[in-house]
Amino acid sequence: MNESIIRDLVECLKGKAEERIVRDVRIGLSYTAVQLDDGSCGVAFTFREEAGEACTALQQSGTISGRPAKEVAGWALGVDTIATAVGVATLNALIEPPLTAVEADVRDLMQVGSDDVVGMVGYFEPLVGMITERARTLHIFERKPMEGAGIRPDSAAPILLPECDVVIVSGTTVVNHTIDGLLGHATRAREVVLLGPSTPLLPEVFQKRGVTLLSGIQVVDGDQLLRVVSEGGGTRRFGRAVRKLCVRLSAETS
Repeated sequence: MNESIIRDLVECLKGKAEERIVRDVRIGLSYTAVQLDDGSCGVAFTFREEAGEACTALQQSGTISGRPAKEVAGWALGVDTIATAVGVATLNALIEPPLTAVEADVRDLMQVGSDDVVGMVGYFEPLVGMITERARTLHIFERKPMEGAGIRPDSAAPILLPECDVVIVSGTTVVNHTIDGLLGHATRAREVVLLGPSTPLLPEVFQKRGVTLLSGIQVVDGDQLLRVVSEGGGTRRFGRAVRKLCVRLSAETS
């Protein structure tokens, strides 16, 4: 398992993390949310199906609020799926979106041409129709068995991603530590998009790895976001509690 992106995130944010305390944690059915003592809030996808069947999903439960953010952010490096989600949500809470971030629909910024082969890691239903109309071929890599045009098992990603001109990767891959390997297969892609609420909007970590566009969220109403997460809500229920932001990354120069 290659954790270099996670390690870079933790390293880049350790200064801010030393100044903050965890105020509240909500581990929902769809997302995990962490709020810090300054009111900032971040989320990460909850891989609940991989958490096992024990009655206690997280051994640290009941003791997280009041812990230093630096300690909890470090959980992102671990192997426990629930603790990792708490760690990534803490990292996202620490991130202040760059000044270059714009409030926009990723479909308006994504560069997809008629001759392009597109690889999508994770099924993003709102994008499928648009990409199918614009691109020559769309491969959708999914871990769960699904039926539909272009849907492939995730085991096919290492074979087909090197042939793709555009690669779209779910931000959940940061949480389950698969992102490094996936980006390593996007050897031909001129456009690499990291997409979803789990996406850390930290250009300096992703730019050097070939990512060209980050699309994530900024929480603007932490209390409402915590409520939605606690009640089992996902992306479509976040509503006005978040802003959808995109960050175009410049090419890394040697």
